[in-house]
Amino acid sequence: MEFKKLSEVYEKLEATTKRLEITDIIASFLKKVPDKELPYIVLFLMGKIFPDYDEREVGISSKLIEKAIIKVSGIKPSELQKKMNEIGDLGEVTEYFMKRKRQMTLGKRTIDTKDFLQAMEKAAKLEGSGTIKNKIDIVAGLLSHASPRDAKYIVRLIIGELRVGAGEGSVRDAISKAFNVDSKLVERAWNLFPNYGEIAFIAKTKGEEGLKNIKVRMGVPIIVQLAEKAKDLKDALDKVEEPAIEWKYDGLRTLIMKDGEKIWIFTRRLENVTKQFPELVKVYREHIKAKKAIIDSETLAVDKNGKPRPFQVLSQRIQRKYDIEKMVKEIPVRTEAFDVVYIDGKLLFELPLKERWERLKKVVKKCKSFDLARQVRTKNLKEAEKFYREALAHGQEGVMVKNLNAKYQPGRRVGYWFKVKPVMESLDLVITGATYGTGKRAGTLSSFILSCRDGDKFVEVGMMSTGIKEKKTNEWDVTYEDMTKLLKPYITSETKNMVKIMPKVVVEVEYQEIQKSPTYESGFALRFPRFVRLRQDKDPRDADTLERIKRLYKLQRGVKGKRESKRA
Repeated sequence: MEFKKLSEVYEKLEATTKRLEITDIIASFLKKVPDKELPYIVLFLMGKIFPDYDEREVGISSKLIEKAIIKVSGIKPSELQKKMNEIGDLGEVTEYFMKRKRQMTLGKRTIDTKDFLQAMEKAAKLEGSGTIKNKIDIVAGLLSHASPRDAKYIVRLIIGELRVGAGEGSVRDAISKAFNVDSKLVERAWNLFPNYGEIAFIAKTKGEEGLKNIKVRMGVPIIVQLAEKAKDLKDALDKVEEPAIEWKYDGLRTLIMKDGEKIWIFTRRLENVTKQFPELVKVYREHIKAKKAIIDSETLAVDKNGKPRPFQVLSQRIQRKYDIEKMVKEIPVRTEAFDVVYIDGKLLFELPLKERWERLKKVVKKCKSFDLARQVRTKNLKEAEKFYREALAHGQEGVMVKNLNAKYQPGRRVGYWFKVKPVMESLDLVITGATYGTGKRAGTLSSFILSCRDGDKFVEVGMMSTGIKEKKTNEWDVTYEDMTKLLKPYITSETKNMVKIMPKVVVEVEYQEIQKSPTYESGFALRFPRFVRLRQDKDPRDADTLERIKRLYKLQRGVKGKRESKRA
């Protein structure tokens, strides 16, 4: 399929914010896509090149693309920077210079979607000396054969800044509509096999029967169950008739998959982090007593005495792709298993938690680095509060209150699990912009624009500049220099001292109050937001929603009203 047909769809999607209209545009297009091309075309529509669980990374930054634009168009770097400051969107800047280039050259320019995929696959394989030059050449080759409009979307797709509103919900409904299959079956398929490209292919070629027959695939993660936030411990206990209370660990949600000798470790974001934890691979291989199993768990950093350490320490291991053995020695880890959803060919979603727990006890052979989550079963508030205080005293986030009679529901907050944390509610937000500092912070980003989720887009809700350190006083401190290094690859445009940033990095934020504000698109502003920690275990789609901020604002207003009436 010619890339221009995909560009036409991108343009249509970009021109609307209406959910139903977006679904209709995608559905209409999917009907026309050749069967064999559906798996990757659907991913392209979602702004992805490879599935989330795929270990391959294209590794082409905005800076490399800028060099490719300069190479193809013959412009000076200063011209490019001037236009970037003026427009602020690398895709549109690319289109502008490709139009100028086209006026200076003759000949028809075309590019196929398969050409683009093959180029990205090639880029992902590159390593060693000459990699940067070769990646610039790959992008330059694409741009030189693309129309200006295609070039715009090619660049946006490479840097993950498509911005056309084709989120998971829209794509799910579009697949349902295009191929006349039940959307619930499409969602079930996604929970077991999170790749809407492959699901679209199955829906088109095999229909509902094909979707019903989708099975767990070893090496491909499932979507994990999520928890709701309870107001407090009493609220959680009131909502659960037969509760199991577990520590809510300050660690990384890890989905363990075993198939014989083969082990995979995935995060809740579907990232494959198996290579980062070689010692756990060995432990799981020896201590999971089943040929095939999928275990839901939390992995946390510990000191030499086994005492838990903050998530910021563990995050060093998650990010590290080199010197793994050194990190194994410096940052030991332990896994606490809390659920099992698959054993030797049998999916256990429909079993109640109490039965899954019994099977988990049989399948996990406990050892120093692999244990079962600490759990008590009680409806008594005093006993529950004692357990809760113990969790906090050991440096954990709080507790989970789970319904022992409930099934496992992937990807949903359905009232089966509740998380209870200290009264002050923090927020998980995405960084979408920043400003460069002055004085001793010159050259580093120092104030960060925070955004929450609103459907498939992100809306600003405040600016944060406190909580980040000038210098490290311990190994898990995050400095302004650390933040700058982390965010720079995601910068999409710069205007004077302001930068726009792709919504990739999630941070946990505390604040004094939520206020109404006309300044931000969300309509709200956080008063005195303060950085707590990076949440590299979370995907931007896991960020808190505008709906939750509205709810917290109302609760906060109620509390303030009570205080004022007491004063009166």
